Amino acid sequence: MTDFQTALRGLTPVSAPAITTGEHAARIARLQADMRIRGAKAVWLDASSSLTYFTGLTLGLSERIHGALIPSDGAIRYLSPTFERPKLDSLIRLPGEVLVWEEDEDPFAILAAGLAGIAAPGTGLAVDPATPFVFADRMARALAAPVISAQPLIVAQRQVKSANEIALIQTAMDASLLVQRAVWAGLRPGMSTTDVAAFIDEAHQAQGLKPLFAAVQFGEATAYPHGVPHPQILAEGDMVLVDMGAILHGYRSDITRSYVFGTPTPRQRQLWELERQAQAAAFAAARPGAPCSAVDAAARGVLEDAGFGPGYAVPGLPHRTGHGLGLDIHEEPWIVAGNDTPLEPGMCFSIEPMLCVYGECGVRLEDIAYMTDSGPRWFSAPAATLDDPFATT
Repeated sequence: MTDFQTALRGLTPVSAPAITTGEHAARIARLQADMRIRGAKAVWLDASSSLTYFTGLTLGLSERIHGALIPSDGAIRYLSPTFERPKLDSLIRLPGEVLVWEEDEDPFAILAAGLAGIAAPGTGLAVDPATPFVFADRMARALAAPVISAQPLIVAQRQVKSANEIALIQTAMDASLLVQRAVWAGLRPGMSTTDVAAFIDEAHQAQGLKPLFAAVQFGEATAYPHGVPHPQILAEGDMVLVDMGAILHGYRSDITRSYVFGTPTPRQRQLWELERQAQAAAFAAARPGAPCSAVDAAARGVLEDAGFGPGYAVPGLPHRTGHGLGLDIHEEPWIVAGNDTPLEPGMCFSIEPMLCVYGECGVRLEDIAYMTDSGPRWFSAPAATLDDPFATT
């Protein structure tokens, strides 16, 4: 077995091409074409991941409105506090006019004037759903035009990944899988969950990724989907759950492994194998054109047939089976009952039908799949056996 410090010395930085300015420009062009079809004059992108997705610009959300106005035709108009203008100029990748406002001015009046001055087809403003309500409310009161949600316009593109996005996610997932392997090989009795989480962050940094999260639970704590608020100490026979994610050029990884430290009991084997079967059934149900709900139903059906549930009842699966992944750790499409969005090539989503038995333990096997014309593919090979969850089959 390899200890954590030895594992860190063996990790090297990974690389993958970032999204190009040309791809950002193409995203804007598709957004504008969709806006013209839907009759929206402009889209407001707040300081959110959607601003990054379309323009390559990453801004921090604050009490000051800051973002971009995308007309249905023509150049982008950025809105910025005047004192932030020099920094903004250094960050802009797609050219456009910059509308500025001083601290004692009304930025929403400036935004309204900017929208009124746009000679582009359509009416009203479609607002980024990540825009804080306090901003959206001020927009609605300042504009002499309808204000609607831009979610359908944004999701239409973001939930279908390009080849470049898939390559970035693949590189990030490969890096996190290496970290998962290193955790499994380096666990020792007496370690705390905080020790393991610290190693996960260091291991991602050693590979050139920005740590996003590290959720580690031992024993009974593994039964609770988001863990417990206190650390645990590893002991022989504990179920171990390790969930982690990191960021490469803005794109996320997300992967969970569960296994037993030491010799599994028959009960632990039963629960782990049911989780593996539920994940496999969900993957098999993810066919092009199938609704997202069918993937959730397939996983849930395996567990219910074994006497768990029904529905979201515990012991069983208390949450959705999966979520989309990209610039956000959780984004559309949602793999859940009631979501009839058809799966299409380019969609990336987790399959993680966690089996929870409160007071005992839980098992989550989470991998990310992406759709192709012929069906789903895994970014990382799923766990095959409880005894060696990283064995290749």
